[in-house]
Amino acid sequence: MDMVEHATPSFLQLFLPDAAAVRDELALGLRAAPASVAPKFLYDVLGSRLFDAITELREYYPTRTERAIFDKHGAEIAAAIGAGQVLVDLGAGGCAKAARLFPLLSPAQYVAVDISVDFLRRALAALQREHPGLPMLGLGMDFSHELSLPAADRGGARTLFYAGSSIGNFDAEAALRFLRRVHEACQGGQLLIGVDLVKDKAVLEAAYDDALGVTAAFNLNLLRHANALLGADFDERQWAHVALFNEAESRIEMHLQARDELVVRWPGTERRFAMGERIHTENSYKYRQRDFESLLRDAGFAASRCWTDARAWFAVFVAQA
Repeated sequence: MDMVEHATPSFLQLFLPDAAAVRDELALGLRAAPASVAPKFLYDVLGSRLFDAITELREYYPTRTERAIFDKHGAEIAAAIGAGQVLVDLGAGGCAKAARLFPLLSPAQYVAVDISVDFLRRALAALQREHPGLPMLGLGMDFSHELSLPAADRGGARTLFYAGSSIGNFDAEAALRFLRRVHEACQGGQLLIGVDLVKDKAVLEAAYDDALGVTAAFNLNLLRHANALLGADFDERQWAHVALFNEAESRIEMHLQARDELVVRWPGTERRFAMGERIHTENSYKYRQRDFESLLRDAGFAASRCWTDARAWFAVFVAQA
């Protein structure tokens, strides 16, 4: 394979945000009662960097536990997938999780998909320098709403990789819709997905409210992002990070809570918040293994295999399309 030919990754901007529509979506959520915004607004460039830092924290077990599953069962997982696939990395971020799979999977092509376009461009360019012989393609895409992938330039079936339990950001109905889109996009290949499992409440809440306050900074950065998008005047010092496990819904919830009564303004609008009032910023649903297997079947996947860590805190599934 010509190393010079693939020294620079290709990039397609399939997500062309309508700035007015983005502002309207964010403003609508902030004006709602209770206020709630989509978790994608957590991921500007700084938010993406902060999330990468979160994955290194002692309390944040998902990343290292998922990695340990691949370290222990990687050969079995690779055998279930097969070599030479097109590896499509959904929510690629810094691309590090997928890159660790390259020796196992020997992909024919790597396709990195993320909504944070500038961050993805830099990460993919750095990764291409480390793997100059592997064709790489970056896709700027909001795949939470649409998953339209271009034809692979190296052929072969697709393995769609969705790491780190990000499926937990969707509620049950949205998760099913998303997995049906993934099933359609697999083109006879498979899905490789990490899923966080139900466990002790204290472990879950610590993972989303670490002692160093990195997750708090990640959550509070949403307000800085909202200021940039809306021209708003949020003051991060007036807000507190809240993370809790909602046992009835089997989900971690992240909120921003007003420390005092306050008013936030942006052009043409103001929103009053009472002391203690919250903005709901993210959910992370936790599954039981049998429930996720059932969800995969409902989405159209023919069969699945599952590997967990010794404590059954986390699961990695390979589901055949």
